[in-house]
Amino acid sequence: MNRSALDWLFAVGFLALAAGIALARNAPATTYESSVYTGTPTAVWILFALSLAIAVSASLACYGRQQAIGIGLGAATVTSVVSLPVIRGYYFYGMGDALSHLGWTRDIVEGEMAAHELFYPAVHSLGSIFYFLGGIPIERGLLFALVVVFVPFLIFVPLAVRDLSGNALAVGVAAIVSWMVLPINNVATHMGVHTNSNALFLVPVVVFAVVAFLRRRATIERFPFGVSPFSVLVYLSAIALLLVHPQQMVNVVVFVAAVSGVQYLAHRRYADHPMLEQPTLHTQTVVLGTIFGAWAVTNQRFRDAVEGFVTGIFAADVGGSEEIDQQGGSLTEIGGSLGELFVTMFLDAAVIGLVVGLFLLLAVIGRTTLDAEGRALVTYFTAALVPLGGMFLLYFLGTPNMAFRQMGFIYVLLTILAGVAIAHGVGGLSRFVSRPGANAVAVVVLGTCLVLGLMTVYASPIIYSPGQHVPEGTFNGYETGMDRGADDTPYVGIGYDPYRLDHGINGLEGEESLTAGTAASGELDAEEFNEGNYSGAYNDADHYLVVSSFDETREFDVYQGLRYEEAAYSGLEYDPYADRVISNDDFRMYAVSGGDEE
Repeated sequence: MNRSALDWLFAVGFLALAAGIALARNAPATTYESSVYTGTPTAVWILFALSLAIAVSASLACYGRQQAIGIGLGAATVTSVVSLPVIRGYYFYGMGDALSHLGWTRDIVEGEMAAHELFYPAVHSLGSIFYFLGGIPIERGLLFALVVVFVPFLIFVPLAVRDLSGNALAVGVAAIVSWMVLPINNVATHMGVHTNSNALFLVPVVVFAVVAFLRRRATIERFPFGVSPFSVLVYLSAIALLLVHPQQMVNVVVFVAAVSGVQYLAHRRYADHPMLEQPTLHTQTVVLGTIFGAWAVTNQRFRDAVEGFVTGIFAADVGGSEEIDQQGGSLTEIGGSLGELFVTMFLDAAVIGLVVGLFLLLAVIGRTTLDAEGRALVTYFTAALVPLGGMFLLYFLGTPNMAFRQMGFIYVLLTILAGVAIAHGVGGLSRFVSRPGANAVAVVVLGTCLVLGLMTVYASPIIYSPGQHVPEGTFNGYETGMDRGADDTPYVGIGYDPYRLDHGINGLEGEESLTAGTAASGELDAEEFNEGNYSGAYNDADHYLVVSSFDETREFDVYQGLRYEEAAYSGLEYDPYADRVISNDDFRMYAVSGGDEE
C-alpha cells in the first residue's frame, strides 16, 4: 500500500476514535452500571474496533513512521477504553481498596494527614494535584490519576522491545500485546484505583531503563563522572514505582539482582562473552535494595504483611487449592464452570505465556536467530523469571491473593518478551508461506487475543463479577445515612461490609470516620436473613441495613441468590421491624430493630 493510501487509512482510524469518544461522552452513566461494556453504546465499540483493526494491521505490516502512527493509534484507542469511566462521567469506580485510597486522598486534601505519612502516596498525591490545580472533584481526580499512570505501560513496552531486539516487527507485536493489558487478571490485579495494580504499569519504564543501560554504552551519553543517564533513569523510575506500591518494587529488585547474578557468573566463567562487554548492575542492585529496605522496614504495615505471609505458608488451612475448590463449587451452583471462566479470563494470557515459554526454551538451547547480545539480554529475562516464579509459588501456598499479584508482574515481563517471541514465530512461518500470509495469521491470532483481553480489562458479569461503578446516588445515600444515623448503631450490608464506603466518604484519619471508633460496621448473617429474621440477622442488635444497586446486582443477578435470596430482600418492605429511612435510585437504608422476633 502506498504512503498516500496509508495516510487516508490512518485518518479514518483517528476519526473513528474521535467519533467513538464523542459518542461515549454523550452517553453518560446516570445510574449504576453492572458493566462498562454493555453500558457503553454499541456504536462506540464498532468505531473503536475499526480504529484497532487499522492499528493492528499497521503495527505488523508497516515500518518506520507509518508503524509509529499505527502504534500511536492503537495506544490511544486502548487508553480510551481504559478511560471510559472518566469519559462517561462515572462519579467513581471501585468498591474495595479503591474506596480506602479515596479516603486517604480525602485526608490529604483536607489536611488530616500529610502525603509522606502514607506508605505509598504517589497515586493519592496525583489525585490531590488534580483537585488543587484543576478544581476536579477528588473522586474524578483519582480516575484521572489512573489514566495517567496507565499510559507509560503502552509507551515503554514497545520501547523496551526496540532496545531488546531492534526488530521492527517485534516492536509492533509488543505494542499489540501491551494493548491486551495482560497484567490485569481481575483476581488480585484490577483496572481501577488499586495501587498495587497501578504500579504494574510503571514496571516497563524500569525494564526499559535497565535494557537501555545494558545496551547503550556510547560515552557521549554519559553525565559527568561517567554516570549513565539510563542508570539515573533506573533509580528514578524505581523510586516512582516504590511510591506507587512497594510490592512491585520488590519484584524489580529481584529482577535487577537476577541480571546482576548472571553477569557475575559470566565474568567468573567466560573469557569472551557479550555479557562481559555490558556494564554490570551490581551497583544498581545494592542501591535499589537499600532504598527499598530503608523505606519498608520502618513501616508497621509492611512488617505485618510479611508476618502474615510467613504464617500463611505454614498454616494448614491456607492455600490456593482450597480456595479454587470453593470458587469452583460456587460457580457450578450458579451455572458456570472454572473451565468457562478460564477461557474468558486467561486464554489469551495462556497463549502468550505458552509462546514465550517455547521461545525461551529455544533461546536457551541456541535455536533462535537472535544475535549474541540479544541472546544475552533474553538470558537475563529467563534467569529473572526463575526467582519470580518461585515467589509466585510461595505466595500461592501462603497468600493466594498475593500470588495473582505476582502473576501480574510476571506478565509485564512476558508482554515484553512476547514481542520478540512472536516476531520470531512470524519469521519462521514466513519460510513456509509468504511474509504477507504470515502477517495475516499474526493479525488474526493477535486480534482475537486482543478482543479477549479488552473484554476483561474491567470487571463485568461475563466473568461473574459485577462492575464496580459507584454512582453519585450511592455516595449521597451513604453520606446522608452516616451523617444522620445514631452514633452507636452499626451500619450493615448484604454481602458487603459498608466500612469501605465510610473510608471513601469520611476518610480514615478524621473525626468523622465511623470506623475510627464512633460506630461499627459489618455484614448480615445470610442464613437468618433468608429465613426472614431481619431483627436477628445482625447479632440481635439494632442496625442500619444499607443496600446499593451494586449489592443487588451482585447478589441477585450475578450470584443468583446463592448467598442472599431476593425474596427475603423483598420482604424487608413489609417487615414491622424494618423501616426504610433513605431511598434513591441506587441506594436504600433501613432502620432495623434488634431482638428475636416473636
